[in-house]
Amino acid sequence: MVRFVERKWWYFGLSGLLIVPGLIFLLLGGLKPGIEFKGGTLLDVRFDTPPTVAQVTEVMNDLGRREAIVQAAEGGRIEIRTFEMKPDELVAAENALKAKFGANVEVNPSTVSPSFSGELIDNAVRSIALASVLIVLLIAFAFRNFGWAAFRYGIAAIISLLHDAAVVLGLFAILGYWFNVEIDTLFVTVFDRIRENLRLNPGEALNPVINFSIMQTLARSVITSLTVCLTLLALYLFGGFSMRNFALALLVGIVSGTYSSIFNASQIISLWQEVEDRLRHRSTPAPA
Repeated sequence: MVRFVERKWWYFGLSGLLIVPGLIFLLLGGLKPGIEFKGGTLLDVRFDTPPTVAQVTEVMNDLGRREAIVQAAEGGRIEIRTFEMKPDELVAAENALKAKFGANVEVNPSTVSPSFSGELIDNAVRSIALASVLIVLLIAFAFRNFGWAAFRYGIAAIISLLHDAAVVLGLFAILGYWFNVEIDTLFVTVFDRIRENLRLNPGEALNPVINFSIMQTLARSVITSLTVCLTLLALYLFGGFSMRNFALALLVGIVSGTYSSIFNASQIISLWQEVEDRLRHRSTPAPA
């Protein structure tokens, strides 16, 4: 049997190597908010013969507006969302579109507000906090036969989720710092196997049970995640520029989630039990 638990500090160390650099670049301001967070300019463009989104995106890229979000609209129109454009930049964009698609192109600019307001972000934070509490309670209920120790499984799950979020945010902070890239529940399976194996083997030490439970779920977990990753990789490579950052975030999240579910979440349970056992041993008076 592979001794997963006995190497827990290696897994925690690898997680630290992934998270700490990202947090440093996060503090350095590497996370670049996109149009949805900052607002900007909306160009409503009408054509005699509507071009493709890719063609309009190419024109905006040539103007240095790689952040522009280009979408098809009703009536053959094209909507372009980009950071705030000055009057001379608006003229340059209109001239470029007319040069590419004909003199009858009509450009109607307007100012747009951020899609994600401060109130919306605050509500999202509250929702995440509430969801975290509910996850802890749900997993604790599933492990209720273990008494108060059941809560450690829920807390380990939340720590694992925070690990995944930190990895994704850190990666985008690094990419944002160096390349101006903008930002626009597997552990339950492992825990379930631990619960069943503890029930079937009462009195068995926790670490061997965790090792055996990981071995039982490892192949299925990796295969499931690999299938999703291949789909996201195809989306990232061939889904168009506007989809790349979204696909990249999902791809990194799936890989990090698979790793943390197998090598972090269950190891936190093991470490928790070890610390608890040591504290109990210290508090037990020596025999006279």
